[in-house]
Amino acid sequence: MSDAALLVRALRDPSSLPPETDWLSLLTIARAEQLIGTLAHRLAGLPLPEIVAATLHDARASAEAGRRAALWEAEMARRVLAPIGCRIVLLKGTAFVAAGLMAGQGRSIGDLDILVPRDALGAAETALLAAGWEWVKPDPYDDAYYREHMHELPPLIHRERDRMIDVHHAILPLTARIRPNSAALIGNAQALANGLFTLAPADMIVHAAAHLLADGDLAGGLRNLWDIHCLIEEFGSEGLEDRARLHGLEAQVRQVARQAHRLFGTAIPTEWSRWTIADRLIRRRLLARDGWGRPTRSATRLGFYVRSHWLRMPPMMLARHLWVKARRGAPASGSARHNDR
Repeated sequence: MSDAALLVRALRDPSSLPPETDWLSLLTIARAEQLIGTLAHRLAGLPLPEIVAATLHDARASAEAGRRAALWEAEMARRVLAPIGCRIVLLKGTAFVAAGLMAGQGRSIGDLDILVPRDALGAAETALLAAGWEWVKPDPYDDAYYREHMHELPPLIHRERDRMIDVHHAILPLTARIRPNSAALIGNAQALANGLFTLAPADMIVHAAAHLLADGDLAGGLRNLWDIHCLIEEFGSEGLEDRARLHGLEAQVRQVARQAHRLFGTAIPTEWSRWTIADRLIRRRLLARDGWGRPTRSATRLGFYVRSHWLRMPPMMLARHLWVKARRGAPASGSARHNDR
């Protein structure tokens, strides 16, 4: 296979891999897509070449260490933020492992992402800064950009543990064309035993769809799509369409569900499965890796990069933002990392 379809096949049906599998390509693509731990979990127990088995054993151990580190970081944030008296909602990978979900099995986890009410941002910021977190890049333009236009505070990193936290008050930028209902997300969140919260299952899927199709260029898209597959397989799709409609993301949820169905065999309602030209382009972008894990299909990637910024902000604002970033040689997103979660 000439693209990441090899990884998709391995995740979807590990037992279907033939003896002549190009293991080097599979492992390299999985690592590039931050799915090596997930792949290791999926292939556990199967007869494998010795060197492949050793590599996947190490990947499982690394994923387990990452899981423990993520949960500890969530606990540190809980202790610091508990006095502000609002719900602290875990997002993305940390939420999956904290809730013991299928999507968390072997998952790579980067930053700690949390969601709090917007009126609690000031208190959360003050508490975190007092407890050892500091700004990643204290640049005046980036700081103002985040506070005026983004759905989160500027990223913070703990000075001793070297772990990042993103404090969200919404799941899409304030300038985005779609404005999900943050109050509904927080209000419907489900409590964990330690006092933290996770999004309700349908809202988790909606958030994953938003992150994949409405807030980025699909970098890391296969990992996000695997999250969606796992969430739908575990919780089903009943009530999902209504919840997506509430947040203005009905089309995006249907679209990611179709991708998950085509690539991973996810069970979805029949009426969602009609394939479109846009779906073909998304699939082409999701699979754009060669056997060395290198990005391919540069024109497709560029198109989705431009699309991601077009969705994030109005044309004049986008032009100004890109001009400022170009002059300074900085990433156009305003943050150095948006796809490592």
